[in-house]
Amino acid sequence: MVLPGRRAPRVAIIGAGIGGLTAAASLHRRGCEVAVYEKASQLGEVGAGLQLAPNAIKVLRSLDLEDALRAVGAEPKVRLSLKWDDGSVRAREQFMGQMQERYGARYHTAHRADLHRLLLSKVPEDRVHTGRQCVALDADGDVASARFADGQAIEADVILGADGIHSVVRDALFGPAEARFTHQICWRIILPMAELAACADSLPTPLDGSEYTGWLGPNGHVLFYPLRGGELLNVFAGRVEPHGWADESWAVRSNVDKLIEAYRGWNEGLLAVFRRASECFKWGIYDRDPLQRWARGRAALLGDAAHPMMPTLAQGAAISMEDGAAVARHLADGAADPVAALAAYERERQPRASRVQLQARQQFLNNQLVPPPPPLPVDWIYGHDAVQGPVARAA
Repeated sequence: MVLPGRRAPRVAIIGAGIGGLTAAASLHRRGCEVAVYEKASQLGEVGAGLQLAPNAIKVLRSLDLEDALRAVGAEPKVRLSLKWDDGSVRAREQFMGQMQERYGARYHTAHRADLHRLLLSKVPEDRVHTGRQCVALDADGDVASARFADGQAIEADVILGADGIHSVVRDALFGPAEARFTHQICWRIILPMAELAACADSLPTPLDGSEYTGWLGPNGHVLFYPLRGGELLNVFAGRVEPHGWADESWAVRSNVDKLIEAYRGWNEGLLAVFRRASECFKWGIYDRDPLQRWARGRAALLGDAAHPMMPTLAQGAAISMEDGAAVARHLADGAADPVAALAAYERERQPRASRVQLQARQQFLNNQLVPPPPPLPVDWIYGHDAVQGPVARAA
């Protein structure tokens, strides 16, 4: 918290996604003055399901949102890895109970829109401004300033860029650079669980909201996991794409028949689930090489603006949430010198996020091997607590 007698820093956040709202909620909770500027004309987080490992749940716990997340999310009992064609079980891992015991928090799945609404509830309504597209930034003076496409401008002690993979703030701080196409494309489907009863007999796993199921096969993988207490099934279907891809949008409509064709020869039960869909969405996955710097002067990056990563470890949202909690801690504790606080935030977060980025890439490459090797270790990811910060080692 900001110490008594010390002025709370004024923090402007560019971008109202998961990372930006986590930072805003965490800063507000720690007594900082915060304002969020979002280019969209109205809030409404797009997307589908996401996974929230224990490291993300610890951030939500610090915002008093853990119970609220449990009410709108789901907690798989087990994680299964199935063979792509006959559905035989490759591996089974207990989730419920084991995650809390090993890492200090549960493992949940949730609809991105539900998580977005929970985070937004912790930010005062008058602190979030929509229709404000940042076009210019100055972080090197006695105050930071940003200018928007509508001609308006703001000043703050600190500006945080949480404006995604195509971050205007990042380009202003460190210059433009092209994102890297990862040669992975993905389809997204959400289906009512109650409508999938006809598929049950042909599947090796029950569609009752109790399991997180991964199908690993040639040139791709498919994930099934529950949302909203098991009312919905989220389907993520990833494939290797040797050619280019033109659009990173989450909202490119695709043809279900083309999805089914891409997985011809895979388990019939899996294909039966695909056939229940009336629509699906497809997009290409991009990331970036790790940035060596996240902060300059009175501005810093967080989330996809700093470290867009492949979804292979399901850590994109979680690491963004960690960033939000960590930058709030540094700014509140170092309110007397925001520039030094941002530099300390960079020193703490850049090595960890970069390591996750690179491990996500390596896991993607490993998944293409036949047979694939065991998954890379994630204890160091799940066990982390960004709210508390690094644990000092004994001399």
